[in-house]
Amino acid sequence: MSATRDTKRPGAASDDAPVPPPGRPDLLAALLDGMDAALCAFDAEGRVTHWNREAEHLLGWTTEEAVGRDGLAGWAVRDEDAEEIKERLLSAMGAPGRQVHEFALLTKDGRRVLVRTQSAGVRTAGGEPAGVYCAFSEVHAQIDLERSIALSEALFEDAAWGVVLVDADLRPAVANGQAARALRTGRSALLGRPLGELLEQGVEELESALQHVMAQGAPSAPADVWVAVRGEAGEPVRRRCWRSAFVRLASPLAEEPVPLGVGWLFQDITEAKLAEQEASVLRFRDHQLHRAGRAAAECEEPMEAATVYLDFALAGFADDALIDLQHPAAPDQAAAQVQLVRVAATPAAGPGPCLPTGPGGFPLRYPAGHPALQAVERGGSVRSSCGGAGDAVASGWAAARKWPDGSVHALCAVLRSRGRTLGVVTFLRRSSRKAFTRADAEYAEDVAVRVASALDLAELLG
Repeated sequence: MSATRDTKRPGAASDDAPVPPPGRPDLLAALLDGMDAALCAFDAEGRVTHWNREAEHLLGWTTEEAVGRDGLAGWAVRDEDAEEIKERLLSAMGAPGRQVHEFALLTKDGRRVLVRTQSAGVRTAGGEPAGVYCAFSEVHAQIDLERSIALSEALFEDAAWGVVLVDADLRPAVANGQAARALRTGRSALLGRPLGELLEQGVEELESALQHVMAQGAPSAPADVWVAVRGEAGEPVRRRCWRSAFVRLASPLAEEPVPLGVGWLFQDITEAKLAEQEASVLRFRDHQLHRAGRAAAECEEPMEAATVYLDFALAGFADDALIDLQHPAAPDQAAAQVQLVRVAATPAAGPGPCLPTGPGGFPLRYPAGHPALQAVERGGSVRSSCGGAGDAVASGWAAARKWPDGSVHALCAVLRSRGRTLGVVTFLRRSSRKAFTRADAEYAEDVAVRVASALDLAELLG
């Protein structure tokens, strides 16, 4: 039903009140009734000229009951409040811009509703005041909207988390400063770019998560995603762990849910994650040493106890282990003259326990500068890795050092007991593992202390 009325009706709007374009009354009615906010208008004397469907929905008064009334007194507001409210509304005619007020209105069934209004004056073609229009909504609904807008602004300006709005094509549409810094680019520079141009590693996992959220909704808990961020030309690639949360965004205006994209919130937890992994490795290794000590205590032969320590140490640590002892005839010679004898080793053909090589072992002719000889000379640990690439290079590197084929990383720890150097224990890794680290060397030294004690006892009983 049209919200306009014939000006000849008693109590209707004056000739100066806003009127629809000639011949198009239904257009104005459709526009007013289609608004999400309640709207009413008054002429210069304060009579109601317009009342839309949202106002009817909020207060219960129909358009027929509202239009033509002299102000809101006695029906939409209490009599004791009517004069003040009318004065505040009509004051918008003489003020520039919009005015915002809050006051209580009455519903048709007598309930009071606190509303927030935005009022502005309406002028004739000649610039004379013609009336006031007033848009209003329930305060709680308005506060919820303002909070949503404020939250959105805060997330994209001040949040400690990185926030990226990803569109349906999985390209960043909006990002905050924290996200831009994490991706090593500017806020505007990353918009619209495929994620593959921003990340060296982890793109597949991240895009799979975004697609899942788009189709199924947000997961119940954040996910830890490892990525490598691309930098400027010449800058190193950095591998980071981002704790990520996702929310699906859908249009509130569509009848059916229409996905607008995904809100991606993430925080860099790389340092905490690495510390957590390191602590987990330390717990496992301590547990292995504890189990090895209990198993070695049940061994009748000290040499068997030494190999048991290595068997437990190899789990998750290395692929092969070797025990080389100094020749008994010359235990105190200089490192350049040291003669080492292989007394125990893991099988060269494949995985297996570390076993003695036989009575007396067999002598080794290590070349000068060999990592095992360096460990004896320094009285500490020595790490070494194959510098070349390819199986042929790695095979030649291992063969030249008398190590099993396929070894590419080595860690030699000296065996010392009662102030004497007994020999060297060597741990070897193949290409499927990373090079030994300083933390690995510390663990190898702990194992070497236990192995050396068992070997010293074997020598005393020998």
